[in-house]
Amino acid sequence: MKERMVNAQMESNKEKSRLSWLKKIPKPVGIGIFYAICLLMAVIIVMHHNPLAPDQHTENLKKFCACALLTLACIIFGVYYDRMFIIPKELIQSRELIWKLSKNDFKKRYAGSYLGFLWALVQPVVTVLMYWIVFDVIFDTKSEMVASGVEVPYVLFLTAGLVPWFYFSEAITNGTNALLEYSYLVKKVVFNISILPIIKLIAATFIHVFFVAVLIVISIAYGYYPTLYTLQVIYYSFCLFVLVLAMSYCTCAIVVFFRDLAQIINIALQVGMWATPILWNIGMITDDRLVTLVKLNPLVYIVNGYRNAIYGDEWFFEHFYSSTYFWIFTVTLFCIGSLIFKRLKVHFADVL
Repeated sequence: MKERMVNAQMESNKEKSRLSWLKKIPKPVGIGIFYAICLLMAVIIVMHHNPLAPDQHTENLKKFCACALLTLACIIFGVYYDRMFIIPKELIQSRELIWKLSKNDFKKRYAGSYLGFLWALVQPVVTVLMYWIVFDVIFDTKSEMVASGVEVPYVLFLTAGLVPWFYFSEAITNGTNALLEYSYLVKKVVFNISILPIIKLIAATFIHVFFVAVLIVISIAYGYYPTLYTLQVIYYSFCLFVLVLAMSYCTCAIVVFFRDLAQIINIALQVGMWATPILWNIGMITDDRLVTLVKLNPLVYIVNGYRNAIYGDEWFFEHFYSSTYFWIFTVTLFCIGSLIFKRLKVHFADVL
């Protein structure tokens, strides 16, 4: 396995020559394009008017926060442009290698067991079945989706929230431990260790695709057939992937020097499952300020998005501020994660 990964890295070096155009983009042009995009977003945010907004003061506060985040992103991007673009370039240049190693990582995880990758499906399926038995069979619980006023069986409401959460918890855990697991590759001078976190995430995505299919089957069983809105699952899955990738570059670099971070993340995941409206409905909160506070959690945007895609009738761009906040937050986090990873990268081999 070790020789295979190293050899694959050597083969990927040939691919870099075909993508040399990435290095030819002048720095002022790259910064100018980013600033232009941010300026356009700021204009759209300021000019946006929500006729259904109950409080204009809250709307102005949302606009101010969004513009403040854009300003912060511009400052970080301008100062650390060279460092932040290294990882995206490396990921693009090594895309074929990443795909090969992701498949190998997925196969290796369940090698030697009789059921193979089916073990990855057992625990989440059992969890959903237990909730279904307790809430849908025994208590016959219903949960109302506030956005559309549609009552759905609790098991469907719950599964639509658990599917992205299962992926998030597995991906952030594996992504955090990527450098520790592949410590023998970190010490290889010829190997590009920047691709290790995304390898773990893509390997987790294989299981996520299966659970999305299970979610759709459950929705069909309850009479909610796929529509055009269901295609939004692809968009929200991409959102989740980018968010976890941004977090993983932060956590995998820090955990090398602070091993307790892995345990802190496990505790945070336990708390986060209850802090995110997965088992409960955000419509139960009557205080608008508390709702705004809860929505600062980017996973709320994704969980609600999955539910809209499965049994709702709203497009993601109808939630203007939520979509804007999510992407500004995620891109800023990715920039910060890239800086942390590149800053600590030179010390990984010494510590491991």
